[in-house]
Amino acid sequence: MPKLTIHHLFAAKKNGRTFTEIRTSNLNEALACAEAGVEIIMCMEEDLPIIRPAVPDVFLVAAHNVNDPSVASPEQAVSAGFRLMNAGADAVYSALSMKCVEAMSRESIPVIGHVGFVPYRSTWIGGTRAVGKTSAEARQVYDAAKAYQDAGAIGVEIEIVPAKVAEEINRRLEKLILISMGSGGGTVQYLFATDVLGTNRGHIPRHAKVYGQIGIEEERVQKLRIEAFKALQKEVGNGIYPEEKHMLKIKDGEYAAFLKSLD
Repeated sequence: MPKLTIHHLFAAKKNGRTFTEIRTSNLNEALACAEAGVEIIMCMEEDLPIIRPAVPDVFLVAAHNVNDPSVASPEQAVSAGFRLMNAGADAVYSALSMKCVEAMSRESIPVIGHVGFVPYRSTWIGGTRAVGKTSAEARQVYDAAKAYQDAGAIGVEIEIVPAKVAEEINRRLEKLILISMGSGGGTVQYLFATDVLGTNRGHIPRHAKVYGQIGIEEERVQKLRIEAFKALQKEVGNGIYPEEKHMLKIKDGEYAAFLKSLD
């Protein structure tokens, strides 16, 4: 299949096809995704210059830093959006205001928003929890998604929302791609690489599924690192390292000449 485009995403929404998206945090994860055939990768802006050249055939979503004080106005959002697109992003994840989303969309910058559980806004809803389990909250999620559609966004990440609610939003909002994280069906199923690979050291979300045990392997390798460093430190302390074979030699005549030059 040729590289995924926005046109393909909307065609898939109509045809019921589903793609996979992985949030990566380093180059190795991105390379593994590309080799495995994962269609969409998400990365932070600072990783974009490294990841984009390495995975040219993957649809790449780059995220604004939500705490970046330089991106606060619609004009600044457009500038930041073009910066990401010029660096190789195929779409921009942004949780900025609707005015900012609308401004970027007017400039044909493909924007992806976020509804449902939004981690950095969780204090407003009482912490980490599902959103949309009551009719009132479900309607709020719908209204937020529709606001993104009306602002011209191409899609939204919909996180930890009841599957039936997400399905109805997906059906009603025909011009919006739903990227599902723990919310059932959608055009895109989205997970963090750390959850897929088993490297998550903290809370394991209910929606996450571990497909690899790299975390266990990393712990084993870390123990080997510690053992090697301890062995080195012990030998240094006991005068065992370095041995003669580890040290550079100088010919006697050259050394004598060196000593003479000092006198």
